[in-house]
Amino acid sequence: MAVNRIRRHVGGGGQARYNPPMDYLLATAVSVVLVALCISIHYEMLNLMARVVHRPERHRWIIMVMILGLLFAHVVEIWLFGFGYLLAQEQLALGHITGTGDGLFDYIYYSAMVYTTVGFGDQVPGGAIRMISSTEALAGLSLITWSASFTFLQMQRLWRD
Repeated sequence: MAVNRIRRHVGGGGQARYNPPMDYLLATAVSVVLVALCISIHYEMLNLMARVVHRPERHRWIIMVMILGLLFAHVVEIWLFGFGYLLAQEQLALGHITGTGDGLFDYIYYSAMVYTTVGFGDQVPGGAIRMISSTEALAGLSLITWSASFTFLQMQRLWRD
């Protein structure tokens, strides 16, 4: 089992004692990697959309393409965190998320709830995996705000023309 491979066993009597500080450090490292990937994806998508929007001849289509592109970037970022939760729970044993017994799509659903800060409460993190959840909420809020700012500036420029 992954828990036995990853965690350190300390003490006697055949009883395993886990190392929570190391779990939290590992969860923080996973969070940093996921956020860095999401920022890179988002930056590249905004860069691509900025090139698309500089053609003001058909601004209705441009706005639609821009919004769809940004939504696509957010969905990719949610999936990325979903895979991160799957890795953190199933392979790294950094904690658990209640209600994720049905596979990958449960992790993606949980990721969408955290990313958008909706948090229905039907899935709850436990253990060091909470660190990834808190980081995703902050990253999601920042990336959604970044998209909104970009959209506002582009629409303001297009409608002025």
